Amino acid sequence: MYQVQFIFFILLVWTAGCSNSPRRLTDDVNPFLGTATLWDSTELGYKPTRRTWGAEVFPGSSLPNAMVQLSPVTMFGSGSGYQYEDTVIYAFTHTGKGHWNLCHIPLLPVTGDVSADDYCSGFSHDNESAHPGYYRVFLDRYAVNVELTSTLRCAFHRYTYPDGQDKKLLADLSVSNERVRGQSIERKGEYVLQGFQQTGEKMYFYAVANHKIGDIETLRKKNNTSKASLVHFIPETPSKPLELTIGFSFVGVENAKENLMAEMEGKTFAQVREEATEVWERLLSGITVSGGTERQRRTFYSCLYRSFLWPALRSDVNGDFTDRTGKTVNKGFRYYTDPSFWDDYRNKLILLGMLSPDVAVDVIRSITDRGEKTGFMPTFFHGDHASVFVAGSYLRGLRGWTVDSAYRLMLKNAFVESRSRPYLTEYIEKGYIPEADVENPVTATVAKAAVTKTLEYAYDDYAVALMAKELNDTANYEKLIRRTGNYKNLFDPSTGLMRGRLENGEWIKKFDPEYPYFEYMYREANAWQSSFFAPHDVEGLIGLYKSREEFESKLDSLFSIPWKGYEAHNLSVFIGQYCHGNQPDHNFPHLYYFVGKQEKAQAILDTCLNYFYGMGREGLALAGMDDAGEMSAWYVFNAIGLYTFSPADPEYIISVPLFDKVTLRLDDRTPFTIISENRGRKITGITCGNKKIDGYFISHEALKQGDTLRIISR
Repeated sequence: MYQVQFIFFILLVWTAGCSNSPRRLTDDVNPFLGTATLWDSTELGYKPTRRTWGAEVFPGSSLPNAMVQLSPVTMFGSGSGYQYEDTVIYAFTHTGKGHWNLCHIPLLPVTGDVSADDYCSGFSHDNESAHPGYYRVFLDRYAVNVELTSTLRCAFHRYTYPDGQDKKLLADLSVSNERVRGQSIERKGEYVLQGFQQTGEKMYFYAVANHKIGDIETLRKKNNTSKASLVHFIPETPSKPLELTIGFSFVGVENAKENLMAEMEGKTFAQVREEATEVWERLLSGITVSGGTERQRRTFYSCLYRSFLWPALRSDVNGDFTDRTGKTVNKGFRYYTDPSFWDDYRNKLILLGMLSPDVAVDVIRSITDRGEKTGFMPTFFHGDHASVFVAGSYLRGLRGWTVDSAYRLMLKNAFVESRSRPYLTEYIEKGYIPEADVENPVTATVAKAAVTKTLEYAYDDYAVALMAKELNDTANYEKLIRRTGNYKNLFDPSTGLMRGRLENGEWIKKFDPEYPYFEYMYREANAWQSSFFAPHDVEGLIGLYKSREEFESKLDSLFSIPWKGYEAHNLSVFIGQYCHGNQPDHNFPHLYYFVGKQEKAQAILDTCLNYFYGMGREGLALAGMDDAGEMSAWYVFNAIGLYTFSPADPEYIISVPLFDKVTLRLDDRTPFTIISENRGRKITGITCGNKKIDGYFISHEALKQGDTLRIISR
C-alpha cells in the first residue's frame, strides 16, 4: 500500500512540475544512456559467452568534474558498479569514473534485521529515475525511497522510510571497486558521523544527520576478516525522512567538514538539487542545437553531459590537496585526477578546453605538479598523450599554467625512457619498437604492443615538436620532427598494413591481420584497426601505397571485410573490421576526405551516429566502453559537424552536422554558428564568415571569431 501511495504522490508532483515549466537542456539528458549491456550477437559482432563490457557508466548524481559521484552499486567490481540489467542494489557510493575502480564510502538505508553478508535490496526501473545532479530509487526490500543529490565535494541523501520502521544505515566500508586497505566510522556528537575509507586513495567523510544517532553496531562477515557497520538513528519526528549531508576530502576529516559547511550548510535538499541542475544547464548551454529529431537531440545532450564527469576534483574548498608524495599542500589551483589520456586525448580533452577552459588549465597544472614530483609527465594506460593534450591546449590559446615546467616534462618524456614511455631507447635507436615472435599468440598474449606504441610515439613526438616550434626551441623541434615518420618503419608493403618486426628487422611470421590482441603487436586491436593511425601525416601514410586509388581500396576493405566473430573485451560493434566500440580507429572514417571521397566518410559517420548510441533491448547501450567520456565526445563533435582529427593541431575537420543549426559558445566570446543546408552526404560548399573554405578544415581561431560556418551538401 505504501509503495502505491508513494508512486501516486510522485506522479502528482511530476505532473504539477511539468505543467507550465519551460523545457531545459537538462531535460534532454538521460543519465541511463550507456548503463545497459549489449547481448545480441548481431549487434556485438560475436556471440558472447559472458556479459560483455558496456559503456560502464553510472546514472547517479554529480556536478561537472566534481569530487563526488553519488551513484547506486548493483555489483561491486563491475565497471562503474552499475549495470542496468541487474536487479539489486548493494549501496550508494561517492566516487566513480566508468572504469574498474573507485566507489568509495558505500552506504545503504535498511530496516529490520540484516547481516553483513545479506543486505542488498531488489529494485525496479519503474521506480527509478535520474537527472543531472539527481537520482531516485525505491528499495523494495526495505520499502525505502532514496533520493540523492550533490555538490562539488558533498553528498545529500534523503531516505523516506515506511511508517513504524526503524531508521538504520548500513555502512560497509570493507568493500569498494578497489582493495580496501583501511576504514573507520565513528559517532562525533549527537548528529555527526565521521571516518574514512582507504583504497588507492584515502577518502575522509564528515556526515551530519537530521535525526540523533544511536548505537553503531558492528556486523561481522562470515569470513570473519571484514566487517560492516550498522548505524541506528533515534527519530525525533518519526515521520520525517532521514537526511544526511556529507562532506568529503582526500586530505582529512576537518577539511571534509569545512567542505560541507561551505557547500551545503543551511540548504534544503530541493535547493541543492536545483543548484545542481543550474550548474549543468549553464555547461550544456555552451552548445545549443536546433533541428534534428528528438532522439538525436536527447542523445546529443546525454553525450555532452557524459563528457564532463572526468577528470575529477581532488582539492578542497580551501585549496588543500594531497600531492603525489602524500603531503598536504595548497598551491592556489584546483587539483584534479589524471585524465584517461589513452582514451580521451583524442577528443574529450579538447572539448573540455572549449567549454570549461578554467578546468582544463587546472588539469594541466595538476599533471604538471605530479610530473614535477616523479620527474615525468603522467600517462594513462598506453602512449604518452599528455603531450597531445598540453600542446593542443596551448596552440588553442589556453594559458594560466607554467608553460616552461610542462614543456620541460614533455621533453623528458620524449627523450628519457621511463614508465611513461617504455622501450623508448629501442624506438629512438631503431626507429621502431621490436616485438617478440611468439609461436602461438592468442588474444591475451602479453608482450610490448610494439606496433601501437611505435605509431603512438610518432604522434606524441609530433605534438611535442609543435610545442617546440611554438616556443622557438629549434634544436628539439628538428630532433622530434624527424621521429614523426617512424610509423613508416612498420609498414609492410606485402600486406599494406602495419606489422610487427623483430629485433633483426624481419617481420613477425605469425601474422593474421584480422586477429585481435590485447597487448601483442597491437593494443586492444588488430592490424586493420591500427594501420591507418598517422593523423599528423596522412599524405605520408598515403604515400606508402602505390597510388591514392590503392589507399582508397584499402580503406574500403577496412570497412567491408566481415568481422569473424572473435570475442575480445573492449572490441565490439563493427563496420567491417572498423570497431566503433573502442578508441584506436575512431578517426579512420575521415581518411576518405584525403582521397576526395568525403561522402564515403559521411556514410560511415551517419551509421555510427544513428545506430551506435542507444543500442540494445532497452535502447540504452553504447557500441562499447565510454572510457571516461571519449565515446560520448566523439558523438558530440561529429553531431555538430566538427572533429578533432589531429587533436594536437588547433583545427577541426568538417562534416555534415545532425542539426540544422548549432551555436557554440567559447568563454564569453561571440557565439560561433554552424548552419547545415540540405543535410545530404556530399559536401558541395563550405563558407565561414561569407568566405569560401578550400578543403575541409577550420581553425580554432576561426571559432573564436564568432563567425558563421555554412555547410552545403546534397
